[in-house]
Amino acid sequence: MLILSRKTNESIVIDGRITVKIVRVDGDVVKLGVEAPPDVPVHRQEVYDEIQRNNKEALTQGRPVLPRLPESKTKKNLKGQIVAGTTA
Repeated sequence: MLILSRKTNESIVIDGRITVKIVRVDGDVVKLGVEAPPDVPVHRQEVYDEIQRNNKEALTQGRPVLPRLPESKTKKNLKGQIVAGTTA
């Protein structure tokens, strides 16, 4: 982990695309400003952890079984026309 000291209104740049600026220090609370491209998600750690938990849960849950439709004696194509060789 890289540890840097910054004062109010000073910044760090990550990968030339993300800027993190110290906006204000109020006691033990630091206000940060983050500038990042729209394709770079930026989340608080607890929000990121919840997203990851939800994604894992969604992957481990099986898909619901869909009921099968009864087969018809007449088969139609996507335009609703009866397909040759089937009975009406």
